[in-house]
Amino acid sequence: MKDYKKFISIESDVRFGKPCIKGTRISVYDILSWFAHGMSMEDILNDYPELKREQVEACFAYAADKEHKMRVA
Repeated sequence: MKDYKKFISIESDVRFGKPCIKGTRISVYDILSWFAHGMSMEDILNDYPELKREQVEACFAYAADKEHKMRVA
């Protein structure tokens, strides 16, 4: 799994502590939502040229890791 910690940070003063791409205000949720609404990787990279493919891929790794750690009671 990609080491998302190089690309994702959680800071209380950025987007209310949501996980974001380091150095931006673009959250993991934003990126996952764009994919869920039909945007492709190319669409996202064209619309947000400040993002790199590795950063977007890190959002998937973060979400997968979070899902893996989640417990169902």
